[in-house]
Amino acid sequence: MRIDVTFDSAGLTLAGHLHTPDTPAAGPRPAIVVSHPMTGVKEQTAGLYAARLARAGFVALAFDAAHWGDSQGLPRFLEDPAQRVEDIKSAVTFLSVRDEVDPERIGALGICASGGYVAAAAATDHRIRAVGTVSAADEGSWFRDGLGGTQTPGELAAMLDLSAAARTGEARDGEVRRQQIHPEDEPERGAVKKSITRHIHEGWDYYRTERAHHPRTENWFAARSLDLLTQFDAFRLIALIAPRPLLMIAGTEAVSDYFTVGAIEKAREPKELFWIDGADHVDLYDRDEYVTPAVEKLTGFFAEALKAPGTVAA
Repeated sequence: MRIDVTFDSAGLTLAGHLHTPDTPAAGPRPAIVVSHPMTGVKEQTAGLYAARLARAGFVALAFDAAHWGDSQGLPRFLEDPAQRVEDIKSAVTFLSVRDEVDPERIGALGICASGGYVAAAAATDHRIRAVGTVSAADEGSWFRDGLGGTQTPGELAAMLDLSAAARTGEARDGEVRRQQIHPEDEPERGAVKKSITRHIHEGWDYYRTERAHHPRTENWFAARSLDLLTQFDAFRLIALIAPRPLLMIAGTEAVSDYFTVGAIEKAREPKELFWIDGADHVDLYDRDEYVTPAVEKLTGFFAEALKAPGTVAA
């Protein structure tokens, strides 16, 4: 079952879909906050994972981050990592006071950019009892260094100049300066799967075609997001998640896999890196042959991590 819900995050009303199991329960259930990629909305991959986790017996909340989708926040499509982390903590607060949720058994799952955001949120919010990520990315590094470390210092400086000019221009005339996210026309696919060329194509294919396009993702973000992203370090405090368990899932063909590998190296036990053979970064958003083993792994992980004291996980 899925119901529309709203909750507050730093004075903004966020919109969510609360997914619950169809079968009755003897008492409050474990719950999972599911947070979407930078350019996503709750109806896309976050909603897919939330629905699958609800089928497995969890209460799962997929929600639109502030400034995105149905949630409040101006300017539209601002990507503010600090707000994104606060949104996850606010989602935990929302679940904590629901009758159908056991507040002592709440976990968090982050996909792509939100793999970094949930790690940052859980590092200092002990109400998050277990953390899972899928195709995790550190958006700060992505924008500072470029995917795969391919960005030059000059390119970074130009990007920050653009962000600064956007702030001034918006203050002068009220017009939000925009940055395009995906190409309008189909880009080159490339012969090598684990490559930036293939990643750009896969992102375009997911967000800009019938595969997953949604009318509330308009293929741009506010340019003044750039300096906010650049100063963010997603995994700086990841060691603080321990002794709570951490599971990070990545595809063996993902050009972004180094984010997950580096994060796992920084984390403390209990931790696990689980590879999905043959999957690239975006394959894990929705392609069933890759999502199914990912969900199976997440289900077992969260069932064990969030089981009631004195019980055996199903």
